[in-house]
Amino acid sequence: MKLTVDLVNTNYDIDVDRGSLKYAGKLLSLDRRVFIVTDSGVPRIYAETVAAQCRQPYIVVLDQGEGSKSLDIFGSLLSKMLAYGFTRNDCVVAVGGGVVGDLAGFIAATYMRGIDFYNIPTTLLSQVDSSVGGKTAINLDGVKNVVGAFYQPKRVLIDPDVLATLQPRQLSNGMAEALKMSLTSDKKLFDIFENGDPFSLLDEIIIRALQIKRDVVCLDEKENGLRRILNFGHTIGHGIESVRKTEHLFHGECVALGMIPMVSDALRPKLICILQRLSLPTALSFDKDQVLAIIAHDKKSAGDRIMITRVDEPGKYINDQISLEDLREKMSLIQQKEKEACI
Repeated sequence: MKLTVDLVNTNYDIDVDRGSLKYAGKLLSLDRRVFIVTDSGVPRIYAETVAAQCRQPYIVVLDQGEGSKSLDIFGSLLSKMLAYGFTRNDCVVAVGGGVVGDLAGFIAATYMRGIDFYNIPTTLLSQVDSSVGGKTAINLDGVKNVVGAFYQPKRVLIDPDVLATLQPRQLSNGMAEALKMSLTSDKKLFDIFENGDPFSLLDEIIIRALQIKRDVVCLDEKENGLRRILNFGHTIGHGIESVRKTEHLFHGECVALGMIPMVSDALRPKLICILQRLSLPTALSFDKDQVLAIIAHDKKSAGDRIMITRVDEPGKYINDQISLEDLREKMSLIQQKEKEACI
């Protein structure tokens, strides 16, 4: 299936097809120098499959994890490209999850003021969300994604077959982002999570989530309004992710926690039950003041208030502002266990 992201100054296709990694050379322009960025958590065969279809490939394997989204790694990769003789006519290909895509995209955005970038996401989380929309970034001084650029890929290639090598926890991690989109924008997708078996309907979930992401990005490319709904659950989630980074909480797990305080009292028990069925966390011990300190540096903050998205019923969202003190109070909802068991 092909989806097109049609923006004011550019457009690009998202190809969703099982087995497409094996014919990436037919979909992407690889007859040139190709800087392939992957990490140690991605099966080596994926990058090698892409490299075999390039005229002049260079594979760089990063350490797995958010630690690779740093100024030091960013600079070292640019130095490698310069040493390898990359020009403005060459390209960067990301083969990996969100960390690889964010970093590789930012490299492409900045090397010689911008060269072609292709994204081949290999995790469910990156397939349903981060691979589309042009957000590229690195972290700085413990603040996530604070240095970056909007830089759209030339094409996104999504092969659901690569998900077969993921551990169950990584699949659950990606499900959190798809669930996020269902809550703000797609009641039918939410119904799949509430009443169906999401893990047996991966292709449908990927496509429905991508359609939401595509539609939002087309209407608001640079997050001036509507695109803020894609940050649902991320305000608190990013804060927790930054504070608890040494304990290896996945991004989707943090977003799952961050969604719980942002839904209505009536919807919250349903959401908690879904998260439990997806093996995602619903409570956590953390320092609220430390999380607030991170949030206060967030791009969406203004003085002592911050922009949030909340959901009262599935498929409908409300953009709002909240004081940091009220946000602190909401965090209590994820610092205590629900007493009632889900059925």
